[in-house]
Amino acid sequence: MAGRTKKYYDSNPEAYSKKLKYDKKYNKRPNRIKYRSELNEYNRKRGTYGNGDGLDASHKGGKIVGFENARKNRARKIINFLNKRINKNKKNK
Repeated sequence: MAGRTKKYYDSNPEAYSKKLKYDKKYNKRPNRIKYRSELNEYNRKRGTYGNGDGLDASHKGGKIVGFENARKNRARKIINFLNKRINKNKKNK
């Protein structure tokens, strides 16, 4: 089942192109390159790089703390973002 974002980008190819352009620029940043290389190094040292186990190296408190289901690990970023936005809106009222 396709999510809302996929449906949006499927029906708006110009927006999708713009997103890809932004993502490419964002991922070239030195801090993002360093972040990805740290995760890859962590995975390689533990022999899990590219094995398809569905686990990601997880960050908590700015440090890599172990492996976690990729879906939960990646969803945390969105959940934290939404919680911050909600709290910010509450403070402004």
